[in-house]
Amino acid sequence: MQQAPLFTDLPKYTGRQLPALGEQKDIRYLGIAARSVLNDPKATGMDYWSINPYIGCAIGCGYCYARFAHRYALDRALSALPASDPAHDAVGQLPPWLAFERRILVKRNAPEVLARALREGGPRHLALVRGDAVLVGTATDPYQPAERRFRVTRGILETLAEHPGLRVVIITKSPLVTRDIAVLARIARHSTLSVHMSLITLDREISRTLEPRAPTPEARIRALARLREAGIEAGVNVMPVLPGITDHPTALEALVKRIAEVGVRFAGACALRLRSDARTRYFMMIDEHFPHLSARYRRAYASHHELGDHYRAGLARVFARLCAAHGVTPRPSRDDDGDTPIVASTDQLSLELG
Repeated sequence: MQQAPLFTDLPKYTGRQLPALGEQKDIRYLGIAARSVLNDPKATGMDYWSINPYIGCAIGCGYCYARFAHRYALDRALSALPASDPAHDAVGQLPPWLAFERRILVKRNAPEVLARALREGGPRHLALVRGDAVLVGTATDPYQPAERRFRVTRGILETLAEHPGLRVVIITKSPLVTRDIAVLARIARHSTLSVHMSLITLDREISRTLEPRAPTPEARIRALARLREAGIEAGVNVMPVLPGITDHPTALEALVKRIAEVGVRFAGACALRLRSDARTRYFMMIDEHFPHLSARYRRAYASHHELGDHYRAGLARVFARLCAAHGVTPRPSRDDDGDTPIVASTDQLSLELG
């Protein structure tokens, strides 16, 4: 990774000038000094605490729901800078959906901020030891390419390892999580820990189209095998299931069968949801790579951000049946509105989108 020239850093949004942390092809990494990293369920509307070591995600999944939040973070940062600041040109000229994957904010001080938040007997520490879960990577992949260099996630896990009695969940697409198996084992000794590997298809070409910078499906399968061999609880998020692309029962069965072969015993799935900038980016991808689905997608999502109950209920039935056939527990998970998500099948999709 090549060191970038001077660029505006965004610590506490004060507008001070500091060098950028680096560049990688068309991606720029900007350091920020985070004021908080442990997100309260009351603020997010979720039923768990969350930690995101980075803002934005270079993996660049075409379906990612978190793109809209990145624009708010960048706008808030830029508003504190003078109009002449070069950051406005380098960041502000990008459309929101593109800024999400090209301008990554690195919370360099996240482990220290987390340690303060988890001080013994503090309200956040008490909430967690009383049973509230904390999820790492709800809006950005904690093991995206930046983590190889900046190791923010590693520092966060080392902080969590110092506090027994927690419920920790890590969500990622990257086999880089296996780098931290020793730290994960330390957490698991005195807390509840699970790693949820996101994997929506075994098809390498489809994955490359949908998730341009993500590790290959087989690399993720190997990572799951390593985690299970190390005694780390690990499951799979088949999220989101993409209508007409990844939702055929045969493809879903192949995926469930493969993860069962490496010792995975739970999996969750939900159908695609499209909001704001996620919709813009996703339709661009569909138009380019799956043009035969373009009109049908626009009709199906014209009045709502998700498909109807018929599709989602059918997906739930199909997924539950496939999991039962291969000894995998279909674990319900929560979507961003707090509803229990479900999973689907191509035949039903064709009816619904038709």
